[in-house]
Formats: sequence, C-alpha cells, structure tokens
Amino acid sequence: MSLSRAPRRRSISGRALLLTAATVAGVMTLTSCGGSDGGSKSSSSGGNYVTGPSGISRVAKGERDEAPKLDGETLDGESLDTTTLKGKVVVLNVWGSWCPPCRGEAPSFAKVSKELADAGKDVAFVGINTRDTSTQNAKAFEETYGITYPSLYDPAGKLMLRFPKGTLNPNAIPSTIIIDKEGRIAARTLAPVGEDHLRSMIDPILAEQ
Repeated sequence: MSLSRAPRRRSISGRALLLTAATVAGVMTLTSCGGSDGGSKSSSSGGNYVTGPSGISRVAKGERDEAPKLDGETLDGESLDTTTLKGKVVVLNVWGSWCPPCRGEAPSFAKVSKELADAGKDVAFVGINTRDTSTQNAKAFEETYGITYPSLYDPAGKLMLRFPKGTLNPNAIPSTIIIDKEGRIAARTLAPVGEDHLRSMIDPILAEQ
C-alpha cells in the first residue's frame, strides 16, 4: 500500500512546485510593468518608450501619442482645459492630499514651477487632485506647500481614464507626465520626484525646436 501512495505524493508535490513557479512568474511580470527596469523598451500605440534607471519613461519626438483633453473645474472653482495650453510644455502631476509621497514631492513642484514662471519659460504646471472627497483638504495641502498653479478636481479619477490604452498613462499616485508643445505625451514617471528629476524631465522637452 505504501508503494502505491508514494507516486501520488510526488505528483501533488510536483503540481505544487509548478503552481509556485507560475505564481512567481506572475509576480515578476507585474513587477516589470512598474516601469523602472534600467532602460527597457516598451511598446506604445504610437511607437516605443524607454524607461531609464531613474524610473522616467521617455518617447522619441516622432513617436509620441496625442495627449487627451483634460478639462473641468479646478480646486478654486475655475474652468481649465489643457488643450488650450498648446505651445507650452505642460507638466501634469497627479496627487492627493492623503498621499505621503505626494507630500514629499510637493516642495520640489512648488520650487521648480515658481522658478520657471519667474524665468518666463513656456511651461505650464497643472495638477490633477484625485481621491480627495472634498476640496478643503486639497486646498490646505496647496497652501502648506506653496503650490500656486491650478489643479483640476477629479475625486473619482475619471480624467486619468481619458489616456488611451497603451500610452504613458498616469496609472499611479503620484504620477507626473510631460506633454510637449504640440500636445503630445513625451515623458512619464510613476514615482515621486525631487527637484533634479523633475528638471531632467522638463528641460529636454523645453529645449526641443
């Protein structure tokens, strides 16, 4: 009897090993979709984007996808439509007042946006505030960190769904996307950024002719 049971135990063990291997492979696949893989290429609907070791994904000028129209009411109750900003580099930051990494990167956004505005550069900063159930906390966040540029109020995250599938989507909080002067998606990061990283995303796009 013991001899007849032994193969079954080995068979169950073998199946368990296969399931474990499949689970590990699935986790590795999900992890690789995060975007920070030291310079890999990924396909987008308009071409390829390259993600560097800093976690910043970039698209060559001739291969960029058109950014969607992002419009609605800002935290201050004003109307904003990002398509009216063509001719400027648009720095789009997705954030929430409840998000610790957003709080960590906010001083860099406040500083860089102010310096570029004071220098008269063709750059417009726009926030998308999401998952805040009221504007009160979001406004307090902006006041605390000195954020002076407008943010669209998008508590349900509907604006992020306007980005076409396969493009550089802002599918994390925080996310930062750079839109070039022609209204096309040029760069993205799905991680909080400091001042140097933020400038490294903006400056090459601003310098394009």
